Amino acid sequence: MRIDDALVWAEYILINSDSALLDAQVLLAFVLDKPTIYLMTWPERDLTAQQKANFEELIEQRVNGQPVAHLTGEREFWSLPFKVNASTLIPRPDTERLVELALEKSSAQAHILDLGTGTGAVILALASELPQATCMGVDFSVDAVALACENRKNLGLTRVVIKQSNWFKSVQERFDVIVSNPPYIDPSDVHLKQGDVRFEPLSALTAEEHGLADIRLICEQAKDYLTAGGCLLIEHGYDQSNSVQAIMLDNGFVQIKTEQDYGQNDRVTLGHLPL
Repeated sequence: MRIDDALVWAEYILINSDSALLDAQVLLAFVLDKPTIYLMTWPERDLTAQQKANFEELIEQRVNGQPVAHLTGEREFWSLPFKVNASTLIPRPDTERLVELALEKSSAQAHILDLGTGTGAVILALASELPQATCMGVDFSVDAVALACENRKNLGLTRVVIKQSNWFKSVQERFDVIVSNPPYIDPSDVHLKQGDVRFEPLSALTAEEHGLADIRLICEQAKDYLTAGGCLLIEHGYDQSNSVQAIMLDNGFVQIKTEQDYGQNDRVTLGHLPL
């Protein structure tokens, strides 16, 4: 089977995917251990019998709903390669907006904390842009901490502190910037039974109080871990901005505002501790 024929076949098989061709290209490039541009450059090249079998197996797994990132074990975020597995959320492109806003609020030597770091994508992306900053990522999951540490090593960002903590429980110092992409989906949300999220840990996705319980806890406790004038940035659901703003206001934050993601959905709300 030729490369171009394999992609045509896979795109047809993946007809129910919103990104069928892209899924096929990523998986075939993974099988061939080549960049995706190789597929366009050499479409007439034949797959070996083993490559064909491996590709067909991956396509079958994708048809059954397995996320592409879990099949390849990697996802790009902020133009950096991150190892992923079923212990954490797969980094989403819209979360790069959280990184952009945190960079705007961070000085070159800022002290930054990432709550619920997962793969480490957010704090490691920030550290890659701010080589003089002091950066820490924490997560309740021991498996997530291990994965974030692996990504820290692979990216050569060993100065970043990664440790296990139930939100602020194992944190002692104060920070200029605190960022978090916490669980914010209502446990009864029907979308939890659809798409890639079916294969991601519910503990990283859902929170009580219609998805606001962890956000409320973070806002209540962040005051004790921010420097005067420090900034708290929280990623949340597209319809939660008013609620998150109200929670921040109730907890004494000022200069509160919500920023949109790349799809023009409300996505990140931030507030400052008074000076």
